Amino acid sequence: MTFPRPKAEAPAQRFEEASAAARDALQKLIAAANEAGWGTEEISVAFLEAARFLHEANRRDQDPADDPSISEVPGKREQIGHGELFD
Repeated sequence: MTFPRPKAEAPAQRFEEASAAARDALQKLIAAANEAGWGTEEISVAFLEAARFLHEANRRDQDPADDPSISEVPGKREQIGHGELFD
């Protein structure tokens, strides 16, 4: 899937461009979900909930790539055989 690059510099124009691009992408995703057997209402609500989840996750940690890897966190050990972590 490709997403268009912003053309505008002004925040209001960028918002409008982003909204239009997001609507287009969601229409394509909904069509693909419909073809797979999902109803428009149920998949739209699922996308809305997923967007809320991602928005909240981004508010809590705006750049998760900067977080240390689990191997760099002091006091964490890997449980042998399953990959679970515990204190």
